[in-house]
Amino acid sequence: MNYLVKTPFWLRLLFPKLLWRVNTSEKVIYLTFDDGPIPEVTPFVLAELKKFHAKATFFCIGNNIEKHPQIFKKILDDGHSVGNHTLNHLNARKVAFDEYMQNVNGCEQILQNIFSSNRELKLFRPPYGRLTRKVRRALFNEGYSIVMWDVISADFDLAVSPEKCLENVLRNVREGSVVVFHDSQKAKEKIEYTLPLVLEHFSKKGYFFDSLNTIAYR
Repeated sequence: MNYLVKTPFWLRLLFPKLLWRVNTSEKVIYLTFDDGPIPEVTPFVLAELKKFHAKATFFCIGNNIEKHPQIFKKILDDGHSVGNHTLNHLNARKVAFDEYMQNVNGCEQILQNIFSSNRELKLFRPPYGRLTRKVRRALFNEGYSIVMWDVISADFDLAVSPEKCLENVLRNVREGSVVVFHDSQKAKEKIEYTLPLVLEHFSKKGYFFDSLNTIAYR
């Protein structure tokens, strides 16, 4: 396992311009979903969120938006916020700078076309959580808010059971946590088990779930 379920304090200190969690005493949780939209998972996620009047943020792959525009439209119609997750889910540390930024811009162009160039906030999450200093600087210069996470569910990890995925979230989430799930085929079994229980558990404790479209942190 080459990732940490809970983001350590020292990492947030090293990269203070990235959003790891929202500093608040409100009982609010920020659920995020990466890699969609796809018909096998995203409609399920939207239906579960609606049951609990929950809002979330979807970091979408540009190619998936183009393949499934009606599902993407449903995300927006349900009042969720969306962000850029590159056009093809590239790892910034494995491709050239120009190729990566072209991929980011390709996804952004799709989003701008849908929003008629009127996006209130440009959210970006790097696939695999990987960035280089040069890419990070370029994204900030282009007006992106870079969203990382406080808690990662590990729903993408084939070695993690649905029960462990649930434990990862229940044990580590706090006020203002940004939590990563995936509306992807790889995560399907775990998200179908975990998401309803997470929503129910924290709702009973008086938490609400909000999107990141109004958060200003830079």
